[in-house]
Amino acid sequence: MSNTPMAANPLTRAVLEIDEYASGLGWDQPARLFALVDTARLRAQEPSLAAQLGLDDAAETTVGLTPIEQEEIAADRPLDEFLGTIAWPDAVAGCALTVERLMLPPSAEATVPEDLDGARLNQWVAEHPDRQEVRMTVAVLRDGTRESALRLREKDAPSEVLTGADLVPGLAEALGATFED
Repeated sequence: MSNTPMAANPLTRAVLEIDEYASGLGWDQPARLFALVDTARLRAQEPSLAAQLGLDDAAETTVGLTPIEQEEIAADRPLDEFLGTIAWPDAVAGCALTVERLMLPPSAEATVPEDLDGARLNQWVAEHPDRQEVRMTVAVLRDGTRESALRLREKDAPSEVLTGADLVPGLAEALGATFED
């Protein structure tokens, strides 16, 4: 993906690549799950798959992670329930998820009525004038390393994507749990 900015580490590059891919699909998309595999290992062990992914031209010394999109996540199944069913083979170095959500600024969170349950709370957030639509891309490696990218719908440009290891800690923990025995 040619527009992905060069980042210092392979996990950040993979997160930004997935963010760019999701951005190209537009908004109002379902959650998407990706396996992250070591690019050099993929080229060596699966040369035909690497060629299909356009990785056969990459320099042999390139250190990186290749995201491979998994089957579609059922929209009618809660995300945390779905993640609890995942087990990755040893060849998978990490995983990533991209998902769209509504969020409120911290100032609005202080005004949330206490008596709202899940569905009513979601409705309240959806109707709040300060709500923001955000696409979150979160990735974790087997060793616990994590990275995230956040893109606001109102600032939908590659230069406006925020990255950081601890932007979405709950989702990172849930993804990390998919590697536990």
